[in-house]
Amino acid sequence: MAGTVVARKPAEGDAFWVLGGLYEVKVSSEESGGEMVVMQMTIPEGMGPPPHTHPGAETVYVLDGTLRYHIGEETVEGEPGSIFRIPAGVWENFEPTSTARVLVVYSPGADADKFFAEAGERAPVRDLPPSAEPPDVERLIAAAARYGIEIRSPA
Repeated sequence: MAGTVVARKPAEGDAFWVLGGLYEVKVSSEESGGEMVVMQMTIPEGMGPPPHTHPGAETVYVLDGTLRYHIGEETVEGEPGSIFRIPAGVWENFEPTSTARVLVVYSPGADADKFFAEAGERAPVRDLPPSAEPPDVERLIAAAARYGIEIRSPA
């Protein structure tokens, strides 16, 4: 299935508050014909995702801030300009060590954007949520399963 042309300015497109961060859809799975999903995520220090796997590859490019990335059994520090590509099925998670802004590409898209829409809530403004409430991990795990994502409960 062929995708459509996407020309999106900043602050256009869907945005969600997920796990205390702002997750902006730059290119949706539907727009790319399922080939990819492109997201920009702004995540405060200490608010990264729990360990998880994806049904497709994930590429993460650090735009601003710093993070600690756990990929399989390895831990790697990231800073602006760092890039990480994680193949499908590899357990990974990251924790921002400062407020971090990353560009994430899921390929194929596997409806990753729909997962974030279901797991989070629509962001009424393009800013971090006013308070970082503890995530409903059971809701997150249930939503993830519908999109081929596995999540481990945080220890």
